[in-house]
Amino acid sequence: MAQVLVRQVEEVVVDSLKRKAAARGTSLEGYVRDLMTRDAVETRSDIVARLRARMADQPAQTSDTTALLRAMRDGADELEGDEAA
Repeated sequence: MAQVLVRQVEEVVVDSLKRKAAARGTSLEGYVRDLMTRDAVETRSDIVARLRARMADQPAQTSDTTALLRAMRDGADELEGDEAA
């Protein structure tokens, strides 16, 4: 497993984390490890938000695929008719 060293953490922050860890019956290390693990896990809502942000940068889809397929089909029918002639 990897190790993480965090420097220059204010005493009030460390004291608060120690109290929260003690209230849960765990060590400061265990408490902070649990916090980091929970924060590192990407939730469904995080994924959806990231994908929506990515989609917002994409141009809107304006083509009607039904019309495109019909045009392709009609064009293919014309080609087949030309080949028969």
